Amino acid sequence: MKNIIYTLFLIIPYVVYSQKNIKTYTITYENISNGKKSDRKTIVTYQDQILFLSNANDNIQQFVNYNTEEVVNTIEYKGNIYKEVTSFDSLPKPIFQDKTETILGYKCKYAKYTYFSNTIEVWFTEEAKVKGSPSAIFLPTKNALVLKMVRNGNRTSLASAIDKIKKAEPRNYLADKAQAVTGPEFEEIKINSRFIKVPIFENETVNFDGSIKAPDTANLKIDKTYRLSVGSVIMKKIKLTPELKNSGNVFVTLQCRSDGDAYDRTGSVFIIPENNQKSVMDAYLKGLDQLPVYTDNLGQKYQGIVKTENYNPPVELMRFFTSFGAGHFNDKRVINNYDWAEDVRYKQEVTSLIPNDVDEVWVGVFIGNYAKNGHKVSLELDFYPSFGHEEANTIKYINPLFSTVNTLEMSGQNYGRLFKTDTLTVDFEVDDHIKDLQLLYTTTGHGGWGRGDEFVPKLNRILIDGEEVFKIVPWRTDCATYRFSNPASGNFGNGLSSSDLSRSNWCPGTPTPPYFIPLNNLKPGKHTIQVIIDQGEDEGGSFSHWGVTGVLVGKKLLN
Repeated sequence: MKNIIYTLFLIIPYVVYSQKNIKTYTITYENISNGKKSDRKTIVTYQDQILFLSNANDNIQQFVNYNTEEVVNTIEYKGNIYKEVTSFDSLPKPIFQDKTETILGYKCKYAKYTYFSNTIEVWFTEEAKVKGSPSAIFLPTKNALVLKMVRNGNRTSLASAIDKIKKAEPRNYLADKAQAVTGPEFEEIKINSRFIKVPIFENETVNFDGSIKAPDTANLKIDKTYRLSVGSVIMKKIKLTPELKNSGNVFVTLQCRSDGDAYDRTGSVFIIPENNQKSVMDAYLKGLDQLPVYTDNLGQKYQGIVKTENYNPPVELMRFFTSFGAGHFNDKRVINNYDWAEDVRYKQEVTSLIPNDVDEVWVGVFIGNYAKNGHKVSLELDFYPSFGHEEANTIKYINPLFSTVNTLEMSGQNYGRLFKTDTLTVDFEVDDHIKDLQLLYTTTGHGGWGRGDEFVPKLNRILIDGEEVFKIVPWRTDCATYRFSNPASGNFGNGLSSSDLSRSNWCPGTPTPPYFIPLNNLKPGKHTIQVIIDQGEDEGGSFSHWGVTGVLVGKKLLN
């Protein structure tokens, strides 16, 4: 016992003494851009042969360890700490030139880097008691203290002070606790740590399967995938937590590959907010007769395509088109020097379409196909933190007006073919206190023969209260860019392939983003919107049709 006490007596004074005598310095750099000094300074800490370039509470930490001659980056992610280690020998190499400059009393040498098409100039000394740099990768020598760094001739970090800190607390060197990963792995972890991924579907089948029946409406569960409309639609209800609702930018990410379907198909990612309105969800569960009917002037009936007092169309997040068979058909159409894509990936910003005033939404994917094996899809929503510019006391205003994308096609819902003889007309009302009002209008033309609207440019016009607010001929001429996503595309004798051909605002294997139509002058109250399309004539049993969706978005002031 006496020996234990004596040992502790020896250790404790040593620990206290060593903490009081940690050699700690800070180097302060002024930041100057185009000759103008910034109020924001860069301060790094040098302590016992380790340079700390991050704040102690930063999730991503960066160190230069002069003991081991390594640059170390660490990150905490999902309860683990990971590190990336780069030896001094692997850092960018400078070119030394015979230039000098005196900074803080030190006669500094000069070195120059060329890095990712940038020119980095540094002035450094090897005579100081400390070592370091405002950037971990630009260390001209292992004993250098960089006192000035100039990026591309207009951004400068200039040392203004070197201070010795008395009685400094020891900094936490996280690298000793971290799991080593490669540089590419660290970059992946770093990117994923900065936003929230919400997986919706993972490798789910979307196909035609007549044996699929609608689920019991009394037992619908959250976070469970439901296959609806004989397999052509998958749906899942998710929660929107406060963290998600307070995010800045939101993106939808979809991955799709053929599981046996060779053709390009219309697809749609959409949401149905959980509220008291009727929606297409009622039709998925109980049948088409749940939807209000729009009748054109020829007596043709269209189910659920326009907003009514008690019904909201779905909010389309992304229109997309499957490729000609990417994945399943790659080894069935082998061509020298044609490196077919294994799948098609689509990513599109949908910030203005994700509500922040409801707690739950249904998220769905539709692919119109009659193939038994169909497609495999994965879907996620990516929520990115705000940049801090969001306006307080507002919520998103999202008001879906119309959708002729027949996501119930396999259950008998009509195609959007009314434009040949009629105008799509919708009465709607704009709430009070709406700012930045816009109409998001997505349009694609279909009719897949030579004179069908898929291959013939057609004028689209939008009128509100009889006044034209937008007109365009929606047309894509870049479809040949995506040839390697379309292995099953038919090849013609003239060297073209079907996937190369220009189309009415879509290409096989791509998304079709909406047009943003500003409506800042639209006053609160009742209005009428009309969509007019120069739809072509039928030919035998073939007909043209248009998939159009329109959603009003903006900001609603709460007071």
